[in-house]
Amino acid sequence: MATVYLSLGSNIDREKNLGAGLDALVKAFGDLRMSQVYESEAVGFDGDNFYNLVAAIETDLPVGELALRLRQIEDENGRVRSGPKFSARTLDIDILTYDDLTGEVDGVKLPRGEILKNAFVLLPLSELAPDDVHPSAGKSYLQLWEEYDRDSQKLWAVAFDWPAE
Repeated sequence: MATVYLSLGSNIDREKNLGAGLDALVKAFGDLRMSQVYESEAVGFDGDNFYNLVAAIETDLPVGELALRLRQIEDENGRVRSGPKFSARTLDIDILTYDDLTGEVDGVKLPRGEILKNAFVLLPLSELAPDDVHPSAGKSYLQLWEEYDRDSQKLWAVAFDWPAE
């Protein structure tokens, strides 16, 4: 079983769509671990604030099949792919890491570049897996967060009730 870290985000009906995404992940992969949920401003376009978190799953699916399954979960939750790359989304699920794989695997670049670029990915990942080492950077996620320019992107923890009672 591979340990996979996923980034989830939404800026359309955020609580509903993140909750539905998490429910779908549990149904598909069983138990998961997750970070706190963070709110941040949209990056790359003007839009409503996002809710973001990182979740860890265990899977036997190869990277390509996992990517297809995650895309299906996004689609089932109203993801529209016809707009610009940086735009509002009901649900976005990205593979951050798949064990310690590096390079392009089944069309997926690993580890995902956003880990080192975006606070809304790195902070929750450093919270969930502080001692795990980034497969390319060679530093723990906590070290990477401690070195991150926190003035570049603002984010803050928010209350998030999942699973819904």
